[in-house]
Amino acid sequence: MNLKSFFEPVPEFLCHQKYAHNSFFNYIHYYGEEFPDIKGVQIALIGLKEKRGMKKNDSIDRASMEIREKLYQLKKGQGLYKIVDLGDLKLGESRETSIEYMKTVGEFLMRKQILPVFFGGTHDMDFGQYLSYEGLKKLVSMVTLDAKLDMEDEGEAYEIHAQDIILHQPNFLFNYSHLAYQSFLVDHDLINVLEKLHFEHVRLGNLRSNFKEAEPIIRNADLLSFDVSAINASDAPGAADAQPFGLSGEEACQVCRFAGMNEKLSSIGIYGYQPYFDDSRNKTASIIATMIWYFIEGFYDRKDSLSFKGSDYIKYTVSLDAKPSILVFYKSKRSDKWWMEIPQHESGKYDRTSIIPCSYQDYQMAQSGEIPERWINAQLKMM
Repeated sequence: MNLKSFFEPVPEFLCHQKYAHNSFFNYIHYYGEEFPDIKGVQIALIGLKEKRGMKKNDSIDRASMEIREKLYQLKKGQGLYKIVDLGDLKLGESRETSIEYMKTVGEFLMRKQILPVFFGGTHDMDFGQYLSYEGLKKLVSMVTLDAKLDMEDEGEAYEIHAQDIILHQPNFLFNYSHLAYQSFLVDHDLINVLEKLHFEHVRLGNLRSNFKEAEPIIRNADLLSFDVSAINASDAPGAADAQPFGLSGEEACQVCRFAGMNEKLSSIGIYGYQPYFDDSRNKTASIIATMIWYFIEGFYDRKDSLSFKGSDYIKYTVSLDAKPSILVFYKSKRSDKWWMEIPQHESGKYDRTSIIPCSYQDYQMAQSGEIPERWINAQLKMM
């Protein structure tokens, strides 16, 4: 495939600025005068300009440029960077064509073990991110962070795209989790729909009161989609659908670090930045750039092999008086993270045992004789 044909170069003025010798920019390859060689690359940055999913979209096509300007000035983090900035994905003749471009590029990169980082564009573009997995012939788990659920029956594309993902055929979505939604912005009937499908959802207040409990949910994701409207407007005034309440900028960066450290995760998208609404210093662009930086830090701090039969994990067996009579947990010697075993259901459609991320709190609950809710939901999905 001619990957170059899908991209526009990084804006020339960004490439010719003076950056400190230890800047992020000086440790990556980028599409400038020549298209970069992707051999050996681990992470590919991809800017998005598509804005036709939202009517009030005056400056969304500038989002990727503004984010790059902040990102390039940051200092290089830990790890031996093998990162390329492929530039901006070209616009298709229609929004649907742009989604197809995103699908094609995402799948191509993932087949080469390159993790795409999408940034810019409207949040409905995560449909293209999701479709990237269709040709990989595997069931995937998706985590979305957004102040709303974006599952309305009517509305613009950015208001219904989550429904498009859940209802898409052929269905290869094993699990969907929604974090940081705000109850007063969400129809309760939509929450009921998620519960009937055994999909996880954590509203903003619960997430902030026990933030570490979000880590196992994020660790179970193959792809993560982040709408910057999930960040409060005082930290991210440039969100296209900015809200007065939400995650702090620091919490958004922590989410991205969790995602980066997830050995299973193979793509991330950060959407919904509208420069027109940002402050004079482009604070929102700075936060998104820092989120990308922390994601990369997490990526280069991946520790676990996910090979539970080896010596990297300690196996714990908990006996219960009720059915199931035994719960099996694993703790990583490298990272101290926890997993639990979900046995194959007798009448289930999946002919395998699964091992899913969990928390130490789940293990403690099992020791006290209770079955963790995370285990119950996973077992229901196996039926």
